[in-house]
Amino acid sequence: MQPTEFPFILPQGYVDTEGNVHREGAMRLATAYDEIAPIRDPRVQANPAYLAIILLSRVIVRLGTVEHINPKLIENLFSADLVYLQDFYQRINQNGHSRLLVTCPHCQGEFEVETVPVGE
Repeated sequence: MQPTEFPFILPQGYVDTEGNVHREGAMRLATAYDEIAPIRDPRVQANPAYLAIILLSRVIVRLGTVEHINPKLIENLFSADLVYLQDFYQRINQNGHSRLLVTCPHCQGEFEVETVPVGE
């Protein structure tokens, strides 16, 4: 059975209103509807870059002890975390896993490696 949720650790972490830092979370694979629905959102129509905010708020299923992942939370992430999550989204949704294809600089052989979340 193919996994549909993938754990991650944010480089910086989301800081909530009480000063708690939330770094560990999980993202699920996106559905076609996850990618289509945000296009109708007026925030995306006004600013296409906002698509990433809406999309990530739909597919992140867990972030520390935060109960509700919403666009406002994603807006308040540090830039490094947003970039990390966008890259993570691309990897799991294009490949169906969080592994990367790498090439050995010595023998030019190709192989896959499992990515280790930042901070581990």
